Amino acid sequence: MIAAHLLGRDGRKLQLSLEPAFSPWARMKGLLGRSRLAPASGLWIAPCNSVHCFFMRFAIDLLYLDEQQRVIAVRHALKPWSLSLCWQARSVIELAAGECQRLGIQPGDTVQCEHSR
Repeated sequence: MIAAHLLGRDGRKLQLSLEPAFSPWARMKGLLGRSRLAPASGLWIAPCNSVHCFFMRFAIDLLYLDEQQRVIAVRHALKPWSLSLCWQARSVIELAAGECQRLGIQPGDTVQCEHSR
């Protein structure tokens, strides 16, 4: 797991626990086979600029990040069997549906962690 901090444009600092998915196999597998995500935890997929929810069991929120790990787009409650794309993104963080709203995550926020990608 990667301990990450989400720094809000308004000065708030949130802690996230992220599972890295940086290998081809881990990126392909994603969240398949899981039934939920814990609060403030998720999957960080890199490189990545699109997500599919085929065979998923639950909805997810997405944070699309640029090369500086700045949030450039947020997608809320992407349902199973859906697709999402953000051409400018270099990586994506998948969180449980509703987490972006609960945590107040928005474009312009930045992710910082030890294992920068």
